[in-house]
Amino acid sequence: MPLALLALTVGAFGIGTTEFVIMGLLPQIAADYGVTIPTAGLLVTGYALGVVIGAPLLTAFGTKVSRKRMLMLLMGLFVLGNLLSALAPSFGLMLTGRIVASLAHGSFFGIGSVVAAELVAPDKKAGAIATMFTGLTVANIVGVPLGTFIGQAVGWRITFAIVAALGVIGFLGIAKLVPAMPRPEGARLRGELKAFRNPQVLLAMAMTVLGFGGVFAAITYIAPMMTHVAGYADGSVTWLLVLFGIGMFLGNLLGGRFADRALMPMLYTALGGLAVVLALFTVTAHNKILAAITILLVGALGFATVPPLQKRVLDQAHGAPTLASAVNIGAFNLGNALAAWLGGLVIAAGLGYTAPNWVGAALAAAALGLAFWSAALERRTRAAGTDAPAVETGSPAGAAGTSVGTSAGTPVHH
Repeated sequence: MPLALLALTVGAFGIGTTEFVIMGLLPQIAADYGVTIPTAGLLVTGYALGVVIGAPLLTAFGTKVSRKRMLMLLMGLFVLGNLLSALAPSFGLMLTGRIVASLAHGSFFGIGSVVAAELVAPDKKAGAIATMFTGLTVANIVGVPLGTFIGQAVGWRITFAIVAALGVIGFLGIAKLVPAMPRPEGARLRGELKAFRNPQVLLAMAMTVLGFGGVFAAITYIAPMMTHVAGYADGSVTWLLVLFGIGMFLGNLLGGRFADRALMPMLYTALGGLAVVLALFTVTAHNKILAAITILLVGALGFATVPPLQKRVLDQAHGAPTLASAVNIGAFNLGNALAAWLGGLVIAAGLGYTAPNWVGAALAAAALGLAFWSAALERRTRAAGTDAPAVETGSPAGAAGTSVGTSAGTPVHH
């Protein structure tokens, strides 16, 4: 793997840390600003909405500049947002800082995925994407617990200042290590928007919303589920989330490895397994050991879908992958918000803290159904003789060896 991927991974680590560390620091932030915990929760909601909105807008702007320059601009925006959060004298400015930082999130992962895929051979593309996303998964193992500890020990503002410093390192790494990649010939916003006319692109994004949404339906309410149902102490929740992060890390690596060999079979396996494990979680949540194992599996199976889904979007948006790739990152956050809301509804209805697991299982099963539908449509298209990318069946470059665009005349991908 090229050294340039390290710079992208560092940026992903910083973004992953700032996205999730806020959850462990909400009490301190609420106390400092004199607001309630639900009000402080707007810092989480605002970030998620910023990702959904910022991904298409900034990526559309990115069609006018080179991808390397755009990545540097996004890292600069990320640093600015976290510095504002660290220094904000009022809650309103703190929320503004969170939103500014979030605007870079979707576009960084979207454009970064395209760049990562361009850096390697066709049969290594999903692996390259997974390498970049390793930064996000490692953030949940190391960055979030460490950031929470630092914030609780010496102040949450120090945590955000450190995250901003990580952004500076990512910026310098991209400037030094990522090769210059001229804007592809003919790359225009109108061309990028054409990708959304392909039903396969929309189906892949719907799989993203439902599949990873299934994960967040359960994980959003993991604290009350583990303390009230499994019987864990409050202090154990942090380490259970670390276990979830380890699962994400392993799933990301496996998803990247096998998506390059057999993309759709990898999706079938991950989504089907996720639906089953989430359904079983309603039972295993009553036992400490089984609950811990299930949390690990939810993280692994959930994140095993990320590299293949991101690669799927890139393959189907051939010729104009960048905007579709970034919007798919926004789809992950849309799924998170939708699933958290649905999980809250079933708890409020009196169905108990394990009820969100059934919601997650249903969402994952729906995503699996869309995956089978997508493959069936593609087989029908090929049978009709229409020129369309083939479903990957395990050949090194995908079944049809498709590329997703051109950069200076060279086949590229996401």
